[in-house]
Amino acid sequence: MSINFKDAVGLHADALHLRAERTRILASNIANENTPGFQAQDIDFASSLAQVQAEANGELALDGDSAPLYRVPYHPTGDGNTVEIGVEQAAFSQNATDFQTSLTFINMKLRGIAKAINGQ
Repeated sequence: MSINFKDAVGLHADALHLRAERTRILASNIANENTPGFQAQDIDFASSLAQVQAEANGELALDGDSAPLYRVPYHPTGDGNTVEIGVEQAAFSQNATDFQTSLTFINMKLRGIAKAINGQ
């Protein structure tokens, strides 16, 4: 009998992939804070995860696209840049915390599997 690790860790593997993609997008926003005309982007994590899960289950995902969305600034600037560094840093920090949480869940699941294999 083989172990399907994708099934064993559940949605956390997909969540890690999406969190990594969101980290890349948020880092790009922060790096382009002073670039005139740069449009800040983000992804809707919940709908993207739902779409990935639906596709993995063979269902038709009708609720949208997981493509990055443009962020609407609270305080627009004159040069057209929509990056607000405080907003981006807060989103980046929250995303990093959520990434670590998913890693912790995966670690706990794999430790449980290892204990089961070892008969503990």
